[in-house]
Amino acid sequence: MSTVEAPAKTRAQIKERTLRKDNWRLYPVSIFVFFTIWVVYATVRAFWGAAFYVPEYHYLTPFYSPCLNEICDSVTVNGHTGTAAEFGTFLPAGTRGWIPFAAISLPFLLLFRLTCYYYRKAYYRSFWLSPSACAVKEPHGKYTGERRFPLIGQNLHRYFWMAAVVISLINTYDAIRAFHGKDGGIGVGLGTIILVVNVVLLWMYTLSCHSCRHIVGGRLKNFSKHPFRYRMWGWVSRINQQHGTYALITLCSLVVADAYVAFVAGGVFNDPRIFN
Repeated sequence: MSTVEAPAKTRAQIKERTLRKDNWRLYPVSIFVFFTIWVVYATVRAFWGAAFYVPEYHYLTPFYSPCLNEICDSVTVNGHTGTAAEFGTFLPAGTRGWIPFAAISLPFLLLFRLTCYYYRKAYYRSFWLSPSACAVKEPHGKYTGERRFPLIGQNLHRYFWMAAVVISLINTYDAIRAFHGKDGGIGVGLGTIILVVNVVLLWMYTLSCHSCRHIVGGRLKNFSKHPFRYRMWGWVSRINQQHGTYALITLCSLVVADAYVAFVAGGVFNDPRIFN
């Protein structure tokens, strides 16, 4: 009669860092470079305090929405004056240069992305090397998971998602305002299209969130009794498969939208108009 050995009490001891033969370093290195460049650009633009609004067409960069600095109340570009402060100016006077114009929304958006499941994977691997990839040796001596400060704060992701929904509604309002013509009325330019595409992508990222999927279809014992929520859960589940893709694409769309508004507001080139 054969005997069954008791399972080992410790992990298998492998001296090699990894036995993988593929180029597993590509993902953490590329994400590290991409995120670093994006953070530097976004930080500079958030504190720039200029070239953020085109009053002639109501183009407002998403990096400054909602615009709450007193300078937002009256912006003049190329002889056209308008207000970007659709929700008032809550920031104290003289805060330009050391408080972002969108000081209320930016912290929530940053925390929403920092606690996002995809971004956790990205920066855990790229910045903390914890570990750098699957089947790669963990460089840290111990692992406590997300049970202690500060990582226990990752559990607040669902609440940051709710704030992100509100901010996405504000961005949608900004995109609607961008349908403004030279002579008043409705108009469409290249900037209008860029801002609308950016908002659509932001909604796809926000609605494909794991927390959204749980809120839409979670805590139900019988889907057949809730057909609408079941259909919504199925739709969110489909786009949830591309959540990581939307997470990266929206970083690019935000930069494109911001840079375009900055160039038009700075007089680098004029906005090509489709009509009016």
